[in-house]
Amino acid sequence: MAVIEKIPAAKLIHKIPGGGFFLTTTESLFKWGKASSLWPMTFGLACCAFEMIAAGASRFDIDRFGAGVFRASPRQCDVMIVAGTICVKMNDCIRRLYAQMPEPKYVIAMGNCAISGGIFYYDTYSVTKGMESLGIAVDVFIPGCPPRPENLLVGLMKLQEKIRNEKDAAG
Repeated sequence: MAVIEKIPAAKLIHKIPGGGFFLTTTESLFKWGKASSLWPMTFGLACCAFEMIAAGASRFDIDRFGAGVFRASPRQCDVMIVAGTICVKMNDCIRRLYAQMPEPKYVIAMGNCAISGGIFYYDTYSVTKGMESLGIAVDVFIPGCPPRPENLLVGLMKLQEKIRNEKDAAG
């Protein structure tokens, strides 16, 4: 019968040449990867969409946060950024697109209109009172009319923080 020798952990950890070392769990590594490669859906509805587009320009550079790959197909996205006024005619379309997104999926409501209907909700019959009235849970709210591109970047950082702090699937 073979004898298993107990090796201290200090002998198992080797220094990387020219640098340090790190220890982590695979779950933490997967969360870091998921938070660092968000693929938002191209979904601008009104004036807030211009601010979302500006966040992708070189001045603000949304690519620094791993979210620069805007996709037109919901089957390739994991973040829906709803930017602007939600009209009643768009309700079914938004629900359908959200349902087509693969799990895990996240929603960012950008602008007062996407959060609560904004200034248009009380003056017209055709505006929906925000994303949550559609029965879709919103992960990050970005207030403003319209919010600046910097606010979208802060919202992305909040979403990344939320993803990194999610409970493990097993526990």
